[in-house]
Amino acid sequence: MTTFLIGLAILIVGGFFYGRFAEKVFQPDDRETPAIKNQDGVDYVPMDKKKNALIELLNIAGTGPILGPIQGILFGPMAFIMIPVGCVLGGAIHDYMSGMISIRSEGEQMPSLIKRNLGGKVYSVYNIFVIILMILVGAVFIYTPGDLIVANVLHQEAVATNPVVWIVYACIFAYYIIATLFPIDKIIGRVYPIFGGILLLSAVGIFFGLFMKGYQLDNLTMMNFKGVHPDGTPILPVFFVTVACGIVSGFHSTQATLIGRSVKSEREGRFVFYDMMILEGFIAMIWAAAAMGIYHKGIDAAMIGKPAVIGLVANDMLGKIGGLIAIVGIIVLPITSGDTALRSARLMIADHLHIPQKSMKNRLSLSIGVFIGVLIILIFAKMSPSGFNVLWQYFAWANQTIAVFAFAMISIYLQRHGRAFLVSLIPGMFYMYIISAYILGAKIGFHLPYMVSTVIGVAIALVYGYVVYKEGSKQQGLARA
Repeated sequence: MTTFLIGLAILIVGGFFYGRFAEKVFQPDDRETPAIKNQDGVDYVPMDKKKNALIELLNIAGTGPILGPIQGILFGPMAFIMIPVGCVLGGAIHDYMSGMISIRSEGEQMPSLIKRNLGGKVYSVYNIFVIILMILVGAVFIYTPGDLIVANVLHQEAVATNPVVWIVYACIFAYYIIATLFPIDKIIGRVYPIFGGILLLSAVGIFFGLFMKGYQLDNLTMMNFKGVHPDGTPILPVFFVTVACGIVSGFHSTQATLIGRSVKSEREGRFVFYDMMILEGFIAMIWAAAAMGIYHKGIDAAMIGKPAVIGLVANDMLGKIGGLIAIVGIIVLPITSGDTALRSARLMIADHLHIPQKSMKNRLSLSIGVFIGVLIILIFAKMSPSGFNVLWQYFAWANQTIAVFAFAMISIYLQRHGRAFLVSLIPGMFYMYIISAYILGAKIGFHLPYMVSTVIGVAIALVYGYVVYKEGSKQQGLARA
């Protein structure tokens, strides 16, 4: 329990002070934001700071900060340190800077920011990559909440042959279509406060349940700091890909830029972007602890990471009624990420093709292709025995890859403006190593020996750091000239 409490202290205290430092680096001021200047009643809609923060939290907190940390706890109590440190120094910086740079750039979405700061060639690669990721997110976040509803609320088997599964999927999908097409303040802005209340109630219940149930939480020692995964899986790079959204997520940058179009003042950015990622880190920490506690009760390691373990934890801690409330809170998370993922996909395509989005006809024409892509992936994932596992692995890796692009964009922007760019360059280099070493060594990738993939991953990270620094230096020189 001591290591868990130390981790919470790092998250809260570190988040407070490093958040202030991040704000000092960016230097928000009182200039008019795009939400005010470019109001269109659809995407550029000024909203209250608390509502924006709540939407941001629900957008970024899908099943990633639940299932990821649950799987990550198999590596042992080192997770209680790596999650908060990574969240404070990496994830929250990533989210804050992405959102703030978007606000300073007339509400541009991530592809446009990538093009402006990294050039057209990188933009072409990123744009395809990120739209595919948004479609994957949409599919994953229909599948996981749908199965949770069927198994834990309706108490039926969440198998492809059960027609109830497809009915539930259709209901979630219908909501996504509505949220994608209609103005942000008409649908998302109105239902999210309700979702947020359920989420917070769920998180608080699980947190206090840890103490009430007296769950056994291991402490970090010299014997387990390198990881104790039952399969012998090394902690690097797999842990950081596994946990993903609870530490750093490239998906978050697309959501921060989306909410950037609704922020009324730059000075609200720290609360809306940085602090909400710290809150997501808290959610990741409590579910990692809950998973360790239930694991020590004799749950098979193969069960850890599957959606079913969520129900086991919730019911064991809070009983049937309290457990049901907690499960509903978890169901809310992916649904409130999937809707804005598809909305982001529409906006990215619209920005790329320069198609105005005030007209419903334009919004619908762009959304059809996105919806079809989600439907195809969803059917494959459900019908194939290993479909979801394959989908989740590629989704997790792609998610971190998108973050590497974002860190590069942030670093060059900060360097061009004479700011402390190392706050983003260092985590960007670390994650370039993570994604390179992972795909080189993983079975879904090149399956190279561990040492080979590690050495090549480090080399790629160093090259990444050098290239980003040189590009930032060149742009800084042009800016001064």
